[in-house]
Amino acid sequence: MHDLRKIVNAILYVCRTGIAWEHLPHGFPPCKTVYDYYANWEVDGTTEKLHGLLRQQVRIAKGRAAAPTAAIIDSQSVKTSCNVSESSQGIDAGKKIKGRKRHIATDVLGLLLVVIVTAASVQDSAAGQQVLDRIAVEHPTVSMAWADGGYNHGVVNHGARLGVQVEVVKRPTTKGFQVLPRRWVVERTLGWLMQHRRLARDYEALPERSRSMVHWAMTNIMSRVLTGEPTQT
Repeated sequence: MHDLRKIVNAILYVCRTGIAWEHLPHGFPPCKTVYDYYANWEVDGTTEKLHGLLRQQVRIAKGRAAAPTAAIIDSQSVKTSCNVSESSQGIDAGKKIKGRKRHIATDVLGLLLVVIVTAASVQDSAAGQQVLDRIAVEHPTVSMAWADGGYNHGVVNHGARLGVQVEVVKRPTTKGFQVLPRRWVVERTLGWLMQHRRLARDYEALPERSRSMVHWAMTNIMSRVLTGEPTQT
């Protein structure tokens, strides 16, 4: 029986540094053991439960209720590694990226609520409805959501059927950089996640494992918020 703290530290080490599992330093448990825990915790829901408990603690520490009432939705396309099957990736025509797309929803603090991973060819509006479905089931207290112009009326109407009011934040017509209301929160979260080198590309063979790695990155971020430690880059 291995020390579970060492197992968790090993997973976070892979997440932060982006190394392959087999390149874990000798101070950690065997790489196969670490990966088996990583995979099993994804399957049995342990990773998501840990992530959810930390999110509640951070919200309470920030003076918020444990359960969120609003969400911000966005997506991010990333290139994939050579070990990813063609069937689970695609081409984002707008961004000219072949790979996968992470669709996320955060609360107003930027804490992750939902993440799904699809081929990059999947339209935001189609995946946005899936994100709303997950929000309705996993976070029934959410009644308001913001999204960017890539999400069409289908997402708005789907949200209405679920009891979630979706507001599309339009980009300004004037040129130059401008901070978009609400949108900056989720974009900041995507920036936080990209500080974890394992997420710079999608190295996971299965979309479910890719989703799990996003949860581990956010677990690292939230644990540092709670302990007051600076986030490593």
